Amino acid sequence: MAIFIALLASALRLATPLIFSALGGVFSERSGVTNIALEGMMIMGAFFAILVTYYTNMPWVGVLGAMVAGGLTSLILAFISINLNGNQVVVGTAINLFAMSITAFLLELVYHRSGQTDPVQVPLTSNPEIFGFLEGIPYLGNLFASMTPFVYLAFVAVALTYFVIYKTPFGLQIRAVGEHPRAADTVGINVYKIRYICVVISGMLAGLSGAAISLGTIGSFREGMTSGKGFIALAAMIFGKWHPVGAMLSSLFFGFCEAVQIQSSTLGF
Repeated sequence: MAIFIALLASALRLATPLIFSALGGVFSERSGVTNIALEGMMIMGAFFAILVTYYTNMPWVGVLGAMVAGGLTSLILAFISINLNGNQVVVGTAINLFAMSITAFLLELVYHRSGQTDPVQVPLTSNPEIFGFLEGIPYLGNLFASMTPFVYLAFVAVALTYFVIYKTPFGLQIRAVGEHPRAADTVGINVYKIRYICVVISGMLAGLSGAAISLGTIGSFREGMTSGKGFIALAAMIFGKWHPVGAMLSSLFFGFCEAVQIQSSTLGF
């Protein structure tokens, strides 16, 4: 039982950044823009989450900084792919390379070292006090004890994304722009505006995903720490058929697979 609880807890933690990025991919894809740059936006979010927390000593301000960094990075994709009609795959790949390079440069510039930043003193790696009572539940207490705030936020984000896309007029506009942009333009929907908003939301969620990796795991930034999770999130979004719930379930599946791999190596299999 203890092994199963540990496996489930690990799967939830590993799936959390995938859920955020996959939801970001859903927003972007639903509006008609493929966000290949999720990986790069995650890298930017992971770095700036630590950088802002390092200077402010306030981790939630660091999370906000990560989302802003991801959103600003997404504007590059939005401008080139929407206004200039550039190839979305090429632009996304370029942003990924840019993010890896600029964070390595800033790491050297700010911390005067390469590879890894200093750890912050207030990482978000433990279960929030508000949910502390859950640790007293028989059998499942250890599961909740190992959760981070990002795990709870991920499931809230799934519900909000579903509500926005399928239950609001704005969500209807998103789907109209993505499926029939000319028809949407004919009835007066600003296609450029909707796509810009969705790409920026996508970038902010990817930045939040990066914060979940850096602030929610080791409390520092390390070069290459995203380890291709942006591409896995993209696959989870496609596997989930561009639906928020499907993207979440796919992310949980990928997280579970990675958790099994880690647990197997720990047990010597």
